[in-house]
Order: sequence, then structure tokens, then C-alpha cells
Amino acid sequence: MAIQQVDDFREEARDLASLLQPLEDAEWEQETTFKSWTINDVIQHLHFSDHMALLTATDVDAYHEFRGRLTTAREKGGTMQSHTREIFGHIRGQELLKTWTEGMEELCNVLSDKSPDVRFKWSGPDMGLRMFVTARQMETWAHGQEIYDILGKKRVNTDRLKNIAVIGVKTFGWTFANRKLDPPGEPPYVRLEAPSGDTWEWNESNTTASVIGSAVEFCQVVTQVRNIADTKLDLKGDAAVKWISIAQCFAGPPENPPEPGSRATKGT
Repeated sequence: MAIQQVDDFREEARDLASLLQPLEDAEWEQETTFKSWTINDVIQHLHFSDHMALLTATDVDAYHEFRGRLTTAREKGGTMQSHTREIFGHIRGQELLKTWTEGMEELCNVLSDKSPDVRFKWSGPDMGLRMFVTARQMETWAHGQEIYDILGKKRVNTDRLKNIAVIGVKTFGWTFANRKLDPPGEPPYVRLEAPSGDTWEWNESNTTASVIGSAVEFCQVVTQVRNIADTKLDLKGDAAVKWISIAQCFAGPPENPPEPGSRATKGT
């Protein structure tokens, strides 16, 4: 029986696919506000990562070979995106949409049959199934936002966002360790309002270190979709302020948040 996170990832990807379905191929060449990536670049990137996830879930030797080619490309001065374009750059527009969604559905079907205690090879330490599939949902949701932004479409979020909020809270320590910094204190109390209106809470309640506000805005900040200055999150205490200013819930080298005002839905 599939864990809930697999269904959440599938629905996240399907929602993004529905947004893309009406687009003509030429519209896929629009540049987003994320590193000037086009919509084609964004979906090629998601397809690349889903393909790598499928390999580690089905053939770990093939996964290591595939990832080794990426490492070699980076050592030669390339980037993940330049390597992605080299492999999948010929697939664009509606053909890319079909290829990506078919790969995503296959990945979800494979993960649905996995035991909850299975672990997967990935960048960094091995990952358990729940964290592994939530990372796929997180990346799909975060990169999807730049497409919503450039198309000027308002996103309707659901409470499956809680999976991403959990990663955001759990990576408090990672945010600092990734930058070779010591955490400035214990993890702050976090209280968020869910899209449904429910309240989600983590860590010990206190009045000296806290992050309080919208779950959507919290997830936007920890995935670096928005700068904290472009949200209404209420921060108290040094630990909260320093964390949220550089929060990063995704793997890889340290990335800086976008500049204030640089990421927004077109027309707002």
C-alpha cells in the first residue's frame, strides 16, 4: 500500500501538468525569473531528477553510472542544467510534457510498491522513502512556482504542502552545516497556518525564538522561491532571523535566496 507522500507527489506533478497542458510549444520558451530558465528548462530539470530517482529505485548501478556522468560534467566546468540540456534538450514543449508526466507516473508506481523502511542512494546520505518522495514533491512544487509566476497564474495550494513544511523545519541544522556555520541556538518554535486553515506546529513553544505565519510563505522561503522580505512571516529571535535569511531545504551547495522583489507572480 502506497504511503500518502507518494500520492501527494503525484498530485503535485499532475497539477503542474494541467497548468502546462494548454501551452503552445512556442510559449515554453518564455524565460522565468529563476536564473532565466525557460519553461522547457524547468521541466527538463524535473524530468532529469525524476529519471535519476527512478534509476536509484530500480537499478542502483545504473543510478551510480548516470550520476557519475553528471559529476564528470561538473568537474569539466559544466552545471547540472547544461548537462540536462545535453541529454534531454531535444525534448521540448508538449512532447516534453508527455515524456515528463509518463516518467513521473512510472516513478510513483514504483515507489508505491516500496516498503516504508527502504532507503535510497542520493546526493548526500541515503534517504528513507518518505523523505525521498517528499523531496520530489518539494522540487516539483518549488520549480513549478516559477512557471505559475511567469504565466501570471494564481496557485491554489492544498494541505499536502505540510510535507514540504516538515522538510523545511527538519533542515534547520542543515542550512547552517551546509555553509560550515554553527547553528545560532536551538531550532525556533514554528507555527503555520495551513491552506485549509488548520494550525501546524513544531518545536517547543516559546516567546524568544519563533517563526509564525502562512505555511505557503514558509515553504516559499525555505525552498528559496521568495525572499523573506516579500512575505509576512513574523520572526522573533536571533536563531529564527539568521535561519530564515538563508534557509535552504534542498540538497546541494549553498544557494542564496532571491533578491527582494525579484520573484513574484506576473501582474501582481
